[in-house]
Amino acid sequence: MIQAKEEISLSRIMTRILRHTPEQFRIHLNEDGFCTLDELLQGLRSQKKWANIALEDIYSVVRNSDKQRFEIIGERIRARYGHSHDKISYAPGNPPPKLYHGTNTNALASILKNGISPMQRQYVHLSETLHFAELAGSRRGELVIIEVDTTQAARRGTAFYYAGNEVWLSEHVPADCCTERTGN
Repeated sequence: MIQAKEEISLSRIMTRILRHTPEQFRIHLNEDGFCTLDELLQGLRSQKKWANIALEDIYSVVRNSDKQRFEIIGERIRARYGHSHDKISYAPGNPPPKLYHGTNTNALASILKNGISPMQRQYVHLSETLHFAELAGSRRGELVIIEVDTTQAARRGTAFYYAGNEVWLSEHVPADCCTERTGN
């Protein structure tokens, strides 16, 4: 079993593999972003630092992830969101009336003018709770929370996809569906 500091490092490399560079580790993700746990284990073991990694270490990272980045179903694993490589498919869903997006003060004017775009990712990340929005936005500078009116956005043609654990995705959120949440 790995130590807490190593678990953070393992989480980072798993994120890199499952979100951004699976091919560098000879891993093939299916259209839903899954690979087998065995394939991920072998990809990790190809790195000298992780040559002795065990399947239980992967399970531990998934269990202990504060942002619930990963999902295991049966013998398969994926990153729930944040992909920059091949487009991952999600089924459209009906989100709650309000979702939240954590960002920084530098992005606020652009969001209020142009809406929320995914930037270098495939999707915009939205949260059902302020907690996850704050976690996501706090690493980018001075935190600002954007409240998204999903009912209005859906009327304007915006599709929402449930990624699991209170995280919703969208390809773009129109500016008139976004307001700065005050009193954080």
